[in-house]
Amino acid sequence: MGEGTLGLIDWLKKAEPYYRNSVATIKRWFPEVLGYFEKRTTNGIVEGINNKLKLLKRCGFGFRNFNNFEIRALLLWHFHNILAH
Repeated sequence: MGEGTLGLIDWLKKAEPYYRNSVATIKRWFPEVLGYFEKRTTNGIVEGINNKLKLLKRCGFGFRNFNNFEIRALLLWHFHNILAH
């Protein structure tokens, strides 16, 4: 474990009486928090994909079946520059 990790663990112990909910959240997501600071990894790409699909779902209200939605999602994914305008 690195110095930063040990410092965070120490801070969590000290902060728990005052910030119980925040400390619980950080503990629950501890590997992900460390992953970001060690390797700058995030789930931003996945969140972006989910956001695009949710937007398509809202815009596509009324698609007659799932196949039409699936085709539109694939077109949006592969030709996003053309469909965005």
